[in-house]
Amino acid sequence: QLVESGGASVQPGGSLRLSCEVSGFDAGDYFLGWFRQGPGKEREGVASIDSDGSTAYAMSVLGRFRISLDNAKRTLYLQLNSLEPEDTAMYYCAAQETELPVPSLIKADYTYWGQGTQVTV
Repeated sequence: QLVESGGASVQPGGSLRLSCEVSGFDAGDYFLGWFRQGPGKEREGVASIDSDGSTAYAMSVLGRFRISLDNAKRTLYLQLNSLEPEDTAMYYCAAQETELPVPSLIKADYTYWGQGTQVTV
């Protein structure tokens, strides 16, 4: 089960931190990701992290967003800085068990999804 929180309405240039609590997911190797879907748009990958700590980011958020994982709290985070109106979207976290941990921004690679948290800029 994946449960997101932290979405809100913010002014351009503002910051937010999204959280995703991960439960019932006891995997050895895995990758986790943040996706977003804006009004009338396809769901797109934003950031991903694998069980070795490697990360990947979409070009549109590189340098502004940061993905991190607290294994002790079993919580995935997405720090959003310098927010722009184009960042307005529902943000989803996703998880996938794997034998080859590599971060992925491809939605078809993921089996487990949260319900989303809304970010409005």
